[in-house]
Amino acid sequence: MGEKQPEAAPQIVGANGLDDAVVYLEGHAGGTDSPQVDLRALRWKIDCRLMPYMFCCYVLQFLDKVMLNYAAVMGIKKDLKLVGNDFSNTATWFFIAYLIAEVPNVYCLQKAPPAKWLGGNVFLWGIAAAASSGAQSYKGLLVARIFLGIFEATIGPSLMLISSQYYTRSEQAPRFTVWYMGLGVAQILGGLISFGFQHVHHASMEGWRIMFLVLGLITSVVGGLTFFFIPDTPIKATWLSESEKVALLEHVSENQTGVWSTTLNLSQILEAVCDVQLWLLTVTTILISVSSGVVTTYSSTLIAGFGFTGPISALLNTPGGIVSIFFTLLVGFGIRRTSHRWAWNVLCTIPGIIGGGLLSFLPKTNKAGVLIGIYLVNAIVATLPILYQWTMANCAGHTKRAFASALVAGSFSVGNIIGPQTFQAHDAPEYRPAKIAVLATQAAAAVLSVVLFLYYMWENRRRDQTKGEVDDTMIDETKWAGLTDKQNPSFRYVY
Repeated sequence: MGEKQPEAAPQIVGANGLDDAVVYLEGHAGGTDSPQVDLRALRWKIDCRLMPYMFCCYVLQFLDKVMLNYAAVMGIKKDLKLVGNDFSNTATWFFIAYLIAEVPNVYCLQKAPPAKWLGGNVFLWGIAAAASSGAQSYKGLLVARIFLGIFEATIGPSLMLISSQYYTRSEQAPRFTVWYMGLGVAQILGGLISFGFQHVHHASMEGWRIMFLVLGLITSVVGGLTFFFIPDTPIKATWLSESEKVALLEHVSENQTGVWSTTLNLSQILEAVCDVQLWLLTVTTILISVSSGVVTTYSSTLIAGFGFTGPISALLNTPGGIVSIFFTLLVGFGIRRTSHRWAWNVLCTIPGIIGGGLLSFLPKTNKAGVLIGIYLVNAIVATLPILYQWTMANCAGHTKRAFASALVAGSFSVGNIIGPQTFQAHDAPEYRPAKIAVLATQAAAAVLSVVLFLYYMWENRRRDQTKGEVDDTMIDETKWAGLTDKQNPSFRYVY
């Protein structure tokens, strides 16, 4: 009578409110021989179909955003008569628009397939980037950058959701790394593109205008290809056979996070708002992104401050991309082999802290030391794919995942709003407060990574201690039941 009864397993009764994979698997039960599918070959097939588009989208989103950085040494301030903090404000309003747009993103990513939503927005931000070439004043540039921020807001959440549909939690880390590596590649390409366009002389159009126009048009083409060639879900991938789809869905079911559902579950949003782990991830992302904002907007300006010409400043910015690529690859494949995301996060903050210290305390006459500092700060960008993948791995329930991805992506924009604002005109040319902010925020991010690790360890131990109250037969039932990580007693957090 007083004996505690096992918790009832969630009932999977139909498609309403449940993941699309449930209906597909029920309709194909026993109809395929999925165990005979070679998962290694299947993963490679998916990689070849998805990664080129995802990588190109991420390269272009950074290029279109960072072109303002390079335009600063190409004469945009003089041509548009930007004075005082106009340039900083232009960078800041991009991220304010980015942040505001994350609110409707939660709803749109619940109702529209992430691939379609991504492709449409990439097409539109290409148009906004091209429109920047026509700016004749500070106000014109500001409007173009605001629209660019609105359309770019979906890039992080969409790519996170697409990646989580096709890969297990351990497989996601190197895939996040592949598309996020586009940031470092874009930084290298950006320096070379800027260098090239600074040698383009046209009677009626400045080099930076041509640069914005060309990159914007290329972006729109890639957006159109993404819209039509990335499937809505694995279930709708025409290049996968029925047996491959079943094998894939069964394989990723171990995530217990689902693939896609169009039902907006408000209780999952409320749970996310009250979730300690999500706020720790959010604050960590903000701290990391302060440095990212500095790199994105002001690295060329800092280098030009040494007296280099515009073309040379652009070229000297490219080694930062190499540092970014190296650390992004290191942590992506390191997590695949060893997990311990928190430790890799801390590892990347160390060169960032050293770089921030060199920037802050070396005299400006020490050009080599300060340049090394600027390059080392780029290691910090490798922490962002860790945080993105961590969020997707530890947030279950489609509405909660959509909300979490938008919240973390939004917090990235908060850090990037703060970053450029640490560069105030009255602090030129040293910008010492901004450099100290880089050092302090990265150190704080390292501390919070350890706090996250301790929280996940404590939560998993608490769940292990109550495991006897859970009927082991319900584990399979919870895989596609649409439960959140809090609702699912068999869910375990990765750290």
